[in-house]
Amino acid sequence: MFYRLILRPILFSFNPVIIHRLCLVVGERLGMYSWTRAVLDKLWGYHHTDLIRTVDGLNYHTPFILAAGFDYNARLVRVIPSFGFGGIEVGSVTARPWGGNANPQLLRDVDRKSIVVNKGLKNEGVEVITKRLQSIPHKDGFIVGISIARTNDGKSDSLEDGIADYRYTLAYCVDHGVGDYYTINISCPNTHTGELFTHPEQFELLMQSLDTVPHTRPVYIKMPISISDEQFLSLIDVAAQHRVAGLVIGNLHKEGGRAYSGAPCRARSTELIHLAHAQSGSRFTLIGCGGVSTQEHAHDKFIAGASLIQLVTGLIYEGPGVVNYCAHGAY
Repeated sequence: MFYRLILRPILFSFNPVIIHRLCLVVGERLGMYSWTRAVLDKLWGYHHTDLIRTVDGLNYHTPFILAAGFDYNARLVRVIPSFGFGGIEVGSVTARPWGGNANPQLLRDVDRKSIVVNKGLKNEGVEVITKRLQSIPHKDGFIVGISIARTNDGKSDSLEDGIADYRYTLAYCVDHGVGDYYTINISCPNTHTGELFTHPEQFELLMQSLDTVPHTRPVYIKMPISISDEQFLSLIDVAAQHRVAGLVIGNLHKEGGRAYSGAPCRARSTELIHLAHAQSGSRFTLIGCGGVSTQEHAHDKFIAGASLIQLVTGLIYEGPGVVNYCAHGAY
């Protein structure tokens, strides 16, 4: 209540890019000290054991994961468990550092409880982020996934260079022992070359290459949602032929040349979870992502077939208690 009535109006009076940077700086600092983490956990942690889940061999204290796109440089890994999350997906991480698209990189659409996202895969690059992750101690019940994408700097625009870019990042993470799971982000809608690998033929070539990286960690695919059912199912058919454990459903909603997070994604995401479950049964772990900010939203995705839920816009609009709020009555 304090967040929504008092703090959120103050934060929302400033440019969202500035507030995002502030959250990263403050969050990283709060995560450095055990006593600050303990205070935050006392206020907003989830202190029950009823939601513990083991998915693809990974143990989650709660089935709620901070979605990729918020902590793209892995600065919040130590503090996020204090808000009840059972995991975080950092990134998207790319082979080379990239400063992102031209401003505005973020806009709020408050009426729709959404963020217009135009980051363009901004991140410090896999080598810097890997080094940071190596310095962070493991926490039981908290899973760190890594979202992997193609560098958006114009040097990996061709099919061959794009595949090599993905493969380099995956292999670097594996070789340096970071990441409990990997999500291959084929569906970022605000790159200057578009979503090349959301076409089945190109996706097949990408997965053939990634299959050659030796490791035993789960691999998930970040699926697009602004496509037809037929294209969506064709991508699932390709994924089923490869070393893919699951699907994150899904990415941003495209409308009017913009990419929206949050509520505009909710219905289509849930619909596609249903479709994926009907198509593949238990073949894939399904991770619901898009518009979750209440118990009802979470419940709908679990009923549709999701084993885990990712959220980020719900945190922005509902505040640090969102996981506790979603967790009670979600099942």
